Amino acid sequence: MRIALIASPFIAVPPRRYGGTELFIANLAEGLKRAGIPSVVYSNGESTVDVENRWCYPEAEWPLATEGSGMFKELDHVAWAIEDAARDCDLIHINSAPAVTYSRFVSRPFVCTLHHPYEPALAHFYGRNPDVFYTSISRHQTSLHPTLKLSTIHHGLDFRHYRLQTDKEGYLCFLGRIAPIKGTHLAVQVAKRAGIPLKIAGEIQPMYRSYYDTMIKPHVDDKLIEYVGEVGLEAKNQLLGGAMGLLFPIQWDEPFGLVLIEAMACGTPVFAFSGGAVPEIVSESVSGNISNSVAEMARNVQTMSFAPPMVRNWAETMFSVETMVDRYAELYRAILERKASRSHRTIRTTTTTTDTETAA
Repeated sequence: MRIALIASPFIAVPPRRYGGTELFIANLAEGLKRAGIPSVVYSNGESTVDVENRWCYPEAEWPLATEGSGMFKELDHVAWAIEDAARDCDLIHINSAPAVTYSRFVSRPFVCTLHHPYEPALAHFYGRNPDVFYTSISRHQTSLHPTLKLSTIHHGLDFRHYRLQTDKEGYLCFLGRIAPIKGTHLAVQVAKRAGIPLKIAGEIQPMYRSYYDTMIKPHVDDKLIEYVGEVGLEAKNQLLGGAMGLLFPIQWDEPFGLVLIEAMACGTPVFAFSGGAVPEIVSESVSGNISNSVAEMARNVQTMSFAPPMVRNWAETMFSVETMVDRYAELYRAILERKASRSHRTIRTTTTTTDTETAA
């Protein structure tokens, strides 16, 4: 079988900095390759994923100039990619809601991974396209779609790209979008209460510039609170590896949270609030701690102790790329076998009908 994996045209696969979905696609594509399953990634010309990459837009574009321009570019890219993939791939794996619509125009089976939090309008939209096979990225996400048949497949990480660091350097870190729902301002409060330096890394999107300027920047003194900008893989290893803990005080139902297992891969425990999939990823007192308030999180980072090798081992056991690839490969095969079986039954029925008409 040959699988088409369709990313957006905006961010390289794998991402140079921001891009959780793009990291997932890179891990899946390269994992499929190691498992002997060919795939084609549809992204942009700056991608360096180690499989065949096709594109119609040569350059990445992030952040977007305008929301409207992004929408049209996404639709154009997806339409082109699906038309191309339908010619020589057996199954098309999409990763955005707009791409679902195009499943009506090609005969190849579709898998769609839901990377976003629950939205009633989207759930209704998916229900109107029941021929697509949907996968969630957490059990929590699945529980929010009772009318949709979902296969839950947790994200997996290629742990070869992350270094275990056992000697921590006396600071906490926050890594993610600088946005209210991510709780960056609460991470600052935790660090101040605990009296432990905090390094903040992540993208400041234009829509959240005011949030950064008013809620974060006034606290940045490059001593207790430091903003280090966006980080690529090497800088991410250094940041996460040296930290005593990753702060994850989210204010929404996180669909998964790849950064959680990235931190664990470096032997760094996670201190989080419990929204969304967090309880599925953070094992209490093994790979981190779940708190209910800023004050509780501050006390926990001061008093709790974790063994970095144990943190990494737990995450590697639970969230390896090999496990994720096996689950997707199993799903792909089941879908293609079902399609072949249906086609065979259709041919037999047609042949039998024709034979009967001829005999009559």
